[in-house]
Amino acid sequence: MRRSSLSLCLLVACAAAMDEPSQARSRMVAQQLVARDITDEAVLAAMRRVPRERFVPPDEQRYAFGDHPLPIGHGATISQPYVVALMTQLAHVKRGDRVLDVGTGSGYQAAVLAEMGAEVYSIEVVTDLAERAAALLEELGYDKVHVRAGDGYRGWPEAAPFSAIIVAAAAPTLPRPLTEQLAVGGRLVIPVGEFVQDLQVLEKRPRGDLHVETVLPVRFVPMVGEVESQPRH
Repeated sequence: MRRSSLSLCLLVACAAAMDEPSQARSRMVAQQLVARDITDEAVLAAMRRVPRERFVPPDEQRYAFGDHPLPIGHGATISQPYVVALMTQLAHVKRGDRVLDVGTGSGYQAAVLAEMGAEVYSIEVVTDLAERAAALLEELGYDKVHVRAGDGYRGWPEAAPFSAIIVAAAAPTLPRPLTEQLAVGGRLVIPVGEFVQDLQVLEKRPRGDLHVETVLPVRFVPMVGEVESQPRH
């Protein structure tokens, strides 16, 4: 084989290797999201673009596009792609919205929201996870994501009100500070319950009352911190 032909083959092989993650993301979206009930084109486009493989530990990257959660350390997980897509779709996020992301974890949910054009305020109770996610999001160029280490129960009052709030940990009862930081017309998507959890969507109406919709049973890690001292009712 001539040198020029060999060089061309090497370039093609390199391009194919570089393109493999994007192809895997496209398959993930087609098989796990489009084939089910995810119809929001902005959500689908964002999840095709965000490099999910970068948000999982190196030894888990071969499983990055599977239809299941993955451990990221400190007892936390990155949610399965379908759950991220569903919660994002339920939040009705639009370009320019201010969104609160409670439970930063790996930073993947925040990246998806940022890809959709949202200004994202993300809180993580585990300092190490918050620092790792902030560094990766900065490296990937997500400059509209603000990450804070702290207790998500209290939200981010100085940045409120939020058009949407997505919570990636189960609360035994609704955290009142989060409902107070929700803008009129905004939507809070949150798993509620202890042993039995339901994914709920709460929409704030003009008079300040909340319309509650229960979507489906889920299993999330429990919210920790101040929520644990709150009365159950």
